[in-house]
Amino acid sequence: MTGNMNFFFSANTLTGSFPAISIITAVLNGIRTIRDCIGSVKGQVYPAEHVIIDGNSTDGTLDVISECCPSLEKVVSEPDRGIYDAMNKGVRLATGDVIGILNADDIYAHSNVLAKVARVFADERFDACYGDLDYVDPVDTVRVLRSWRAGAFNQKSFYWGWMPPHPTLFVRRKVYEKYGDFKLDMGSAADYELMLRFIVKREIRVGYIPEVLVNMRYGGVSTLTLRNRIAANRMDRRAWEVNGLRPYPWTLWVKPLRKIGQFLLGRLESRG
Repeated sequence: MTGNMNFFFSANTLTGSFPAISIITAVLNGIRTIRDCIGSVKGQVYPAEHVIIDGNSTDGTLDVISECCPSLEKVVSEPDRGIYDAMNKGVRLATGDVIGILNADDIYAHSNVLAKVARVFADERFDACYGDLDYVDPVDTVRVLRSWRAGAFNQKSFYWGWMPPHPTLFVRRKVYEKYGDFKLDMGSAADYELMLRFIVKREIRVGYIPEVLVNMRYGGVSTLTLRNRIAANRMDRRAWEVNGLRPYPWTLWVKPLRKIGQFLLGRLESRG
């Protein structure tokens, strides 16, 4: 069976046997946003294990975590080698059948997100699923600045600069166990490399939920300057190389250009 499986889910009713879900949050000095992140996980109608990996915060983040989740057992606070090292720790601690990653700056778009994800994984054909994402104002999280509509899955789309929004990606834990976790030497392209490895190289079976699953506070190091964009492009190219894959000549230049359409769509939707 190939990885090209386009399935759409919209109903909210849960029936049958559904998987346990683990959500991993990596945080370092995230006192301004961690409360919202935790609240969006706790507010889900479908329960999840929340694993929080703190990089030894000094701004009171741990106090907020203790206040919001006094009984949360899986909180680790220690120095790490960056966000992807923290995510790897979370993957290893997670006990759920399915793993999702929600950064400390992010929140789920509504309370039924994990219920819809669970419906996908109730079908054993699926190894992963993803949805759409909105970039929102860091303070006014109702204000949409950029809209990422991923669209139906097609493995070949990676060659045209496409990728699913990583914060919306949910993957079976056994996929991580079989194919490995985030490569720390990939820098900011570690999530892109992991998706190439899982989806393009290993051809895991992927489903698409055609709606916004995550609201992500806007701001990213790789997009701030031309110099950072060139560095990101270099690491994206290496992500293909380490997996023995060859992109089209235009793949890595089309990839950042897709953001223009996302900005335009975000403006249109915010006005509508």
